[in-house]
Amino acid sequence: MKELEIGDKLYNTKQEGFNDFIRYSFSEVVELTKTLAVLRNGVKLINQPKISYITEGIGYSVNRHKGVHWHLVSLDAIRTAQIENEKIAAHDWFENKEFSLKEKQWVYKQFKKLGESQ
Repeated sequence: MKELEIGDKLYNTKQEGFNDFIRYSFSEVVELTKTLAVLRNGVKLINQPKISYITEGIGYSVNRHKGVHWHLVSLDAIRTAQIENEKIAAHDWFENKEFSLKEKQWVYKQFKKLGESQ
């Protein structure tokens, strides 16, 4: 477990209830004080690693919000964030899209074909 250094890349996850998507935020350490690491997005972390169990085993608490942790970026975190962001994009697209009757018929036919092939 190491203290953060300038240039370290971190991420945080948020979820509004169990039915919500996991939303990822990424940032980088740009400044260090005696006890804090300041991220590019302005978040101040207590520069003392601690056991987290939230997303990763080790996290860094947000100053004055000790229940919120940021974690060092890993390839797994990046892949998971990409998959989750694609889910969010698809969901938001369907939420905002107003389908014409012709489009609805086309989608219906595609689902019908998919059901027949299984």
